Amino acid sequence: MPSSTHRATILVVEDEPRLVRLIESILRTADYRVLTAATGADALEMVALEAPDLILLDLLLPGDIDGFDVCRRVREFSDVPIIMLTARTQETDKLRGFELGADDYVTKPFSAKELLARVQAVLRRSRGFAAGPARLTVGDLVIDLAAHRVTRGGEDIHLTPTEFRLLVALARRPGRVIPHDQLLTEVWGAEYRDEVEYLRTYMRYLRQKLERNPTRPTHLLTEPGVGYVLAAEPENNDPA
Repeated sequence: MPSSTHRATILVVEDEPRLVRLIESILRTADYRVLTAATGADALEMVALEAPDLILLDLLLPGDIDGFDVCRRVREFSDVPIIMLTARTQETDKLRGFELGADDYVTKPFSAKELLARVQAVLRRSRGFAAGPARLTVGDLVIDLAAHRVTRGGEDIHLTPTEFRLLVALARRPGRVIPHDQLLTEVWGAEYRDEVEYLRTYMRYLRQKLERNPTRPTHLLTEPGVGYVLAAEPENNDPA
């Protein structure tokens, strides 16, 4: 990830020329280096060749590879932050984007102020993992912050960047109940502090990947009406 003095490179994946020019102007005025791609195929090639610090990704791209496909394929080889751009406002689209590994979502039309705020927030969150200890260990879970790697009992667990950030937020305070709004703010940003359904959805994803029996979790526990906790020592939920 870029350092605080690094001039971040942002890849804009958008097929509308006027919107591309507008976004380029906004970003360059803020001293970002800007790359552009008009198709999903071009975007995938550019991510591999240029290793941008962030991707602004339109969902409705021409051809056979739409924004969801680009997001899914990028996540197969990169943890680069992704902000999806779309005219769609349905919650199912947002959740699908997050499930595939998107970090944030900006709905068209948007202002220059909103776009820059989202870009800065996502870059800040992605850089934040460089602070603090390089590794977190909670019970049989080991989280390598630098490598974005999680193991449970020595077994690798693949997480999307959003799942990883959520787990880290919990693992930094094992045994402590973290309120819903605090987790939402830390993982998604302050504008998501009331989106409890996002949090429930991602806790379900994490349990499916981390718990041996997701319906009887021993690591990722719920405090009803309050928040979630990563157990410092896994609970024994086996029947007596």
